[in-house]
Amino acid sequence: MRRLIVVLLLGIFPSLLWAGAQQYEPLSASVRAALSGAIADKRPPGSSFKDYAEALAWLSAMSERLASRIPDAEYRLELLRAIHYEATRAGLDPQLVLGLIQVESGFRKYAVSSAGARGYMQVMPFWVKVIGQPDDNLFHLRTNLRYGCTILRHYLNIEKGNLFRALGRYNGSLGRAEYPNLVKAAWDRWRFTPPSAPKTGNESEQPGAGPQEGESATAPGAAR
Repeated sequence: MRRLIVVLLLGIFPSLLWAGAQQYEPLSASVRAALSGAIADKRPPGSSFKDYAEALAWLSAMSERLASRIPDAEYRLELLRAIHYEATRAGLDPQLVLGLIQVESGFRKYAVSSAGARGYMQVMPFWVKVIGQPDDNLFHLRTNLRYGCTILRHYLNIEKGNLFRALGRYNGSLGRAEYPNLVKAAWDRWRFTPPSAPKTGNESEQPGAGPQEGESATAPGAAR
């Protein structure tokens, strides 16, 4: 019943936000250096898609679903390309990141939570001091996505791939089911199967089921 309520809330109140706040935790020098390097690494030329056909299919499908939230088609495609790139770069499923953004900010670029988290992925400002540069702007599209995806990957590494716990850390609600269940329900709404790819039994999951330990959050073929 709780899962059904989660799905209904996302459908009836699509702008309902559950933004939380990542909690500061001391980092070892090696982890801080690795995260700083991931944030500072510049975008290389090229695309995160395997080929033109994949890009066309994914961008068309996601753009259609996002149109009601972001009417500007050109900006919508820019955002979707950036999400796909940054998610794939961090070894995350781009559809998972879309679901997280839906829950965290409702795709509002300048969203600010009561705790001060900012932007699409609701990144807490302390991260700029810990792993970034003073002039990093968390309202900048790609900067926000770069931080958010890097942080979620960091939490997944800490939790040894346990998506439920990693999402709890991301939202500052570790151990509580509400937020992971909301992101999972949103993720289900963004699921995508390439037209040429055969469907598998993995796509028969019940919508709204909370993330379970061992569930993959990675983009197909992406290196961690």
